[in-house]
Amino acid sequence: MARQSPKWAKPNRQAYLASLIQAYLAERGWLFDLLTGDFYHPQYDARIKPIIANWVEDDKADAKALWGMEQAAIHGLGEHSYPLRGEFSTVAKDIYYARQPQYYLIGLGISALSFKPFAKVRLASSFVALHVNLGDALKEASKNKRRKAIRYGKALPKEIQDKVDLLCSKAVKHYLA
Repeated sequence: MARQSPKWAKPNRQAYLASLIQAYLAERGWLFDLLTGDFYHPQYDARIKPIIANWVEDDKADAKALWGMEQAAIHGLGEHSYPLRGEFSTVAKDIYYARQPQYYLIGLGISALSFKPFAKVRLASSFVALHVNLGDALKEASKNKRRKAIRYGKALPKEIQDKVDLLCSKAVKHYLA
């Protein structure tokens, strides 16, 4: 069975240990362990043990910090800092509107007049809904994917979804200008 390397043995650390062992290769004092079949040098072992212990502690601290960030992300309630004291103040309104997206994509459809795809987009903090002509943006998707996206709201491939988002954002900016 192959021996698995320890977690601390990253390539840069192994290279450092290899550079250290080169200093001890020409020296006397190498011993042979009959049980394991390994050669070792007591001074080299004494020198690398605190270094490896340091690396293990660093890895533990990194893992603990990563775990803390994951826990904060998982358990964060996503609560906003508004309203700031009491009523929905002007500062809280500014914070709220700054965090809002410009629009919400409600769905995709096919125009009954032109038989071209369009997206229904609702402007943020408004009842206004725009119908954005998508033209040939969905042509790259298969017929089945287009139909599922339109009928059932399934996700489109990322490249096509990016094109749809770009067309919608341009239409919203044009409307707001």
